[in-house]
Amino acid sequence: MDFAHGITAIDTGFHRPRFDASHLIVDHGHAVFIDVGTNYSIPFLLAELEAKGIAREKVDYVIVTHVHLDHAGGAGEMLRHLPVARLAVHPRGAPHMINPARLVASASSVYGAEEVQRTYGDLVPVAAERVIEIRDEAVIEFAGRRLRCLDTPGHARHHFSVWDERSRSFFSGDTFGLSYREFDTDKGAFILPTSTPVQFDPVALKGSIARMLLYKPEAMFLTHYSRVSDVERLGRDLFEQIDAMVAIAESSTGLADRHEFLKRKLAELYLARATAHGCTMSPQHMHELLSSDIELNAQGLEIWLDHGRR
Repeated sequence: MDFAHGITAIDTGFHRPRFDASHLIVDHGHAVFIDVGTNYSIPFLLAELEAKGIAREKVDYVIVTHVHLDHAGGAGEMLRHLPVARLAVHPRGAPHMINPARLVASASSVYGAEEVQRTYGDLVPVAAERVIEIRDEAVIEFAGRRLRCLDTPGHARHHFSVWDERSRSFFSGDTFGLSYREFDTDKGAFILPTSTPVQFDPVALKGSIARMLLYKPEAMFLTHYSRVSDVERLGRDLFEQIDAMVAIAESSTGLADRHEFLKRKLAELYLARATAHGCTMSPQHMHELLSSDIELNAQGLEIWLDHGRR
């Protein structure tokens, strides 16, 4: 899907349609990708380049907001096809792009080794000389366009978000939550936070969201899934839900069935808010669409309860 200011959302084909987006920015014949999905996503991204008539050597950067595999798993494979592009990544994530063994091990501990292999394939290391470590407030320039990178922890400590001055928008990875287009109503987009394991930090996450809102963005481009506007309202929704998720987590202390309790309460929270937002699909369908996020958010809250609050 094409947007103004040379921005295109490309469905990476991960999990289900309109679940995971890579964003392509084109300016004066040059291009940048922000997040790339998995190894299996790369043909879709290359096909979009070809459709737009952009030569592969005109792609200057591949930027990954963080190194979770649905965002960065295909980065090494992508760079094989882009002869001059460099990988821009958070300093905490750079070593895992150069040597992805620990990244694979971490994902395997969450999803299982067989599922990681089936879903992501064999991660391709990125040569160290092609990696640029992006620190807070760093500016990436291509074709006269400035992309400012802000350190935005909370979802992960290796996360940054990208401010595009041209469109007055952020490419927010997972820091500004998830918004699936199936939940759109005449009230606009529906949004929820993501506490995916293993580095959820609610205080840091709220601080990162507040910092982005200071820019008065016209829109946010989310990896899950693409452009949302009415950003001030969505920010308030995220703050409310982060607080509600923390309260649910803290109320689970000492329960023998803590994980199931968290999943049940998170489902109740999200489905009640979606219904209040005007979503008319059945509760069963809403739960189906959110089931993987409910599971991962429950895991993330458990890890925060056990380790993150220390």
